Amino acid sequence: MPAPFILPQACVARDMVHYIRKFGRDYSRRAFLAGVGGGALTTGVLAPLWPTIARAGDVTAAYPDHLLSIDDYTAGKISTGQVIDVQNVEHVKALLDPIRYTQIRDMGRKMRVVPTATDIYKLSPWDYVEATLRNSGRARFDAKGNVVVEDGKPWIGGNPFPTPTSAIEVFAGLTLSWGRHDVSFYPIKEYDLDPEGDVAYLYEACWAELAAVGRVSVDPKPYWAEHEDKLRYQSIIFTAPNSIQGTSFLNIWPYDQNEFPDLYGYLPEFKRVRTFPTNQRFEPLIAGSSLYLSDAWGAGDPFLTWGNYKIVHRGPTLAALAGGWQSDHPNWEHTTHGGPKGHTFWDMDVEFVPEAIVIEAEPVKYPRAPISKKQVWFDARTLLPLTMVSFDRRGEMFRSFDGAFSLYENESGKVSDGAHPYWSWTMLHAHDIQTNRMTRMEQVKTIAGGHTMMVNDLSVYNRYLTREALLRLGS
Repeated sequence: MPAPFILPQACVARDMVHYIRKFGRDYSRRAFLAGVGGGALTTGVLAPLWPTIARAGDVTAAYPDHLLSIDDYTAGKISTGQVIDVQNVEHVKALLDPIRYTQIRDMGRKMRVVPTATDIYKLSPWDYVEATLRNSGRARFDAKGNVVVEDGKPWIGGNPFPTPTSAIEVFAGLTLSWGRHDVSFYPIKEYDLDPEGDVAYLYEACWAELAAVGRVSVDPKPYWAEHEDKLRYQSIIFTAPNSIQGTSFLNIWPYDQNEFPDLYGYLPEFKRVRTFPTNQRFEPLIAGSSLYLSDAWGAGDPFLTWGNYKIVHRGPTLAALAGGWQSDHPNWEHTTHGGPKGHTFWDMDVEFVPEAIVIEAEPVKYPRAPISKKQVWFDARTLLPLTMVSFDRRGEMFRSFDGAFSLYENESGKVSDGAHPYWSWTMLHAHDIQTNRMTRMEQVKTIAGGHTMMVNDLSVYNRYLTREALLRLGS
């Protein structure tokens, strides 16, 4: 039997050097430059991203090693398990939006680095991922710019453009499904901090979303009969403190993304539901808040009411995508640090994201909007919004938000969305950098009034998503 052939060690070393040169940082940088500006976008570096995910349910084969590990990317300057703070933030400045960088450098924010998740089913709801894979290639834009399938009907579920070729395709997918569940009900605690770092306002509220089309989990699917002309119903109802209890707002979104949502509100002092103007989307709904309706999920308005979409950057980033569920607390409440009084920022674990797409857009159909443009960082693997920075009408940095997401499953417990672990957002910051006011929000288990987290529960519509519901909850 002949001896096995063993490649000489010098050849192995030479091939490894060739691999590093070919697929190293310069190769990745060139790959990321493609699609910036007006070029055609292609996600992935070593291989097309979503075909890789479709084969394995994992993103590893699409990226070289230095884009899968912060240790490799920073040449050991930052390691998994390490805390990023003012002492070492310069090593990862290129991985952060400018406001998070400023928060760490000047305001005492810290972030612990955890391992990068590569299993796509840990980064979005299971049913949403399955629908994205199943329906891939079926989406297109109609003559009015709306997303439709082959016969011109509304989208049928999942992300319509998992392999986007343009900035507007990325935004269209996000706008059609914010929370990626057919029905979501989030009990929320909101903390509004003044520039001195004190909590000036503490609110409790519930946020409800229900998809009329593109359903992937609840029947009837993919459309709710006689509601196919709607995209979603969404509301927010404040339950505490007593001074604001019953204040609520209801958005009814047409499917046509050229049209503005109907915005209704109930104010207890007037004891009636009234219609609010479109520009109310660019104002805080309540005193002290730094969050607008327009900010929701980075895409709080119909995507065709914004314009001049363009990709302004591609490259790795840091984002909070795992481990954010505080299962050890009976109400899932989170801990804080930093700022003048030690509670300006949530304690967030972040991971190294191999590829982010930064998209800029302008509010072209909102001439009175206080912002001139926004930039949103998307995870290229899931097209989930990670952070957003908006700019005022002078072009100065104005406001930002960054959120944390997680499977609600760990060694301490599990929450299900049906057959699979619940995936959702856990907490977020909304920071007005000009006034230095901060809004922190967290998804909790229950709030004042006994309102408890629900997912894919159709009773949410009658309980929270009609004008009659606003009247009932406000009385």
